Amino acid sequence: MLKNLSIYQKATAVAALFHVIGAVGMLFFPHEFFLTATPFNLLLMMGLLFWTQKPRNTGFWIFVLCCFVAGMTVEIVGVQTSALFGHYNYGWIMGIKVLGVPLMLGVNWFMVVYISAIASWRLLSGTAPLIKIIVTALLAVGYDWLMEPVAIRLGYWQWGGDGSVPVYNYITWFLVSMLLAAIFHWCKVSKDNKFGVNLLLIQLLFFLVLRIFLT
Repeated sequence: MLKNLSIYQKATAVAALFHVIGAVGMLFFPHEFFLTATPFNLLLMMGLLFWTQKPRNTGFWIFVLCCFVAGMTVEIVGVQTSALFGHYNYGWIMGIKVLGVPLMLGVNWFMVVYISAIASWRLLSGTAPLIKIIVTALLAVGYDWLMEPVAIRLGYWQWGGDGSVPVYNYITWFLVSMLLAAIFHWCKVSKDNKFGVNLLLIQLLFFLVLRIFLT
C-alpha cells in the first residue's frame, strides 16, 4: 500500500501524525517533554520539505540560505535593539542560541516563507508575481499572528512591557517576508511541491487548535 503513495502523500502523513501527537500532548499531558521536541520537529519538517522539493537546484539552496541568514539577522537585531519587532526575548525551548536567538529561528523563517510561497504560487497560478509575493507575505504574517499567543503561553518567547505584541512586529514580518518571497521568485525555485501547501494547512490547524484550547 505504501508503495502506491506519492512522496507528497507520505510526507503529509508523517507531518500530520507528528502534529496530532504534538497537539494531543500539549493539551492533555505535561508540556515539558513535547516542548523539548520542538527543534526535532522543526528539523523533521524541514527535511520533509527538502525531500519533496524537486528539483533541488542551485536557486533553491540560495533561497534556503537567504531565508536562514535574513531570518537570523533580523531576529538578532530585533533581540539586541528592540528596533524591528519590539522588546522580546527567547526562552530555552528552541535550543542553541547565537546572540540571544535560537538557530532554529533561521529554520523557522525558511519554513514559514517557503510554505506560504508554495501555497501562493500554486493557488494563484496565472496572476502577476507581485500579487503572489504580497499574498505570500500576508500568509506569513497570518501564520505569525495565529502562532503568537500559543508561543507566548508555552514559553517559546516573551514580550516586554505589558506583554502585548507590537503592531510593528507584524509590519516587519510582512516586509521581510516580501523580500524573501521576491528572492523565491527571482531564484526560479520550483513551485510544484504539493506537500508545502499541505504542511501550511496542517500547521495552521495545529496552532488554531492550540490557540482555542490553550490560550
